[in-house]
Amino acid sequence: MENMIMGRSSRYPRELRERSVALVFEQVGQYSSQWDAIRSIAEKVGVTAETLRRWVRQAEAGAGERPGPTSAEAERIRELERENRELRRATEILKAASIFFASMS
Repeated sequence: MENMIMGRSSRYPRELRERSVALVFEQVGQYSSQWDAIRSIAEKVGVTAETLRRWVRQAEAGAGERPGPTSAEAERIRELERENRELRRATEILKAASIFFASMS
């Protein structure tokens, strides 16, 4: 499961993601904008520009350079949301069981 990013499988190896993001940060000064750097580098490494843009934004958030949750925070939020859904389902089951047993008395 080496290719896990924020809880789901990725079709790109971690090394490719990390190196591509590093290239954007290293070479952004050679382009008129970060987007131009992203588009050029994405084409060279074989990913879509949007994919690389998301990787760059996540790296910026993780480094505190951009607002938003870090990867660890985003994963924790997903875990809590999943737990919340499970607890709501359990509560609904318990309510239905209470109604059922109350109607039998």
